[in-house]
Amino acid sequence: MTTLDDLYQQQGQSPWLDNLRRDWLRNGTLASLVDQGIRGVTSNPTIFAKAIEGQDTYDEQFAALIAEEPVERAYWDLVVDDITDALAVLRPVHDASAGADGFVSVEVAPSLAHDEHGTVAAARDLHGRIDQPNLLVKIPATVEGVPAIRTMIAEGRSINVTLIFSLERYDQVIEAYLSGLEAYAASGADDLSGVASVASFFVSRVDTEVDRRIEEVVHGGGDAALLDLRGRAAVAQARQAYRLFRQRFSGSRWEALAARGARVQRPLWASTSTKNPAYPDLAYVDTLIGPDTVNTMPEGTIDAFLDHGTVARTVDQGVTEADELTERLATSGIDLADVATTLEVEGVASFAASFDDLLATLDKKAARLAGRSGHRSGADDA
Repeated sequence: MTTLDDLYQQQGQSPWLDNLRRDWLRNGTLASLVDQGIRGVTSNPTIFAKAIEGQDTYDEQFAALIAEEPVERAYWDLVVDDITDALAVLRPVHDASAGADGFVSVEVAPSLAHDEHGTVAAARDLHGRIDQPNLLVKIPATVEGVPAIRTMIAEGRSINVTLIFSLERYDQVIEAYLSGLEAYAASGADDLSGVASVASFFVSRVDTEVDRRIEEVVHGGGDAALLDLRGRAAVAQARQAYRLFRQRFSGSRWEALAARGARVQRPLWASTSTKNPAYPDLAYVDTLIGPDTVNTMPEGTIDAFLDHGTVARTVDQGVTEADELTERLATSGIDLADVATTLEVEGVASFAASFDDLLATLDKKAARLAGRSGHRSGADDA
């Protein structure tokens, strides 16, 4: 038994790996992490970009694919194969948990973040190509993404809602999930247990932006005592989000869905490696432990938790203090709603840039492997 096992067995939190690499699938690294207590995997365009650009394990398949199809379509074939193999590694966890865990996530193309109908079509396509019960398709919680999430849930498809930065948007995401389940039930589905979802807060990025604004206020002549609030906003908001989760997944409306097998949409803490080296390496792990939650960690954070993590319920501690901190920030001119908007724009742009850079790199690799250039055909690459 490891501290990762203890995290789940004692506190009901599922530790997931925030990375996916083909060499880890082939050499047993992912399987070893699962043996140590990892219960799921998340991926995103940046993760795949690093994996495909950083190793030659994709070259043979990529060369064969580009002989028959455009580069972007070849990319998705590579991704589908990796996700399918990872799903197989996690399937025993899924089966042993009766469908509650053991998920692997794959994200729709970043260019669709503001395209509701395009997102719906892409999510359907991924669920069709990877027809496994432990697949989660990631949809960003943009204004256009929220109705797409509801549509997918209403069709009985499991979704990882990503890029959540505010309580207001989180409340909309919960509503999309609940109303989607109600629509799915109204369509004739008697058993709702096959639908799973997580709602992913990108935690550390909140502190990065709030800290920047605190320092800006102080350097502009504001109260120097505000500096004591640095590194506290992200955990405070996550704890407020957990309170909202407990509120929304209770009462008669939820009980009617739960009676038909519905599962709660677990809060997932993402971006949990510390960006500020002055903060403890487990600042976003030890502080957010509690039932019905997920923490998805890169390998360095997993190693740190295995070495010196503390297994104790913390996610619902200090919620009153969290409210007071939020109010203090607001009275100092730091608007968390504006912080969330900034982070959403940056998050969407970052993933889109990673995707574009990856395609450019693959174009060059295609020219090198196939001995020709200009293989990708732009608009024809579906």
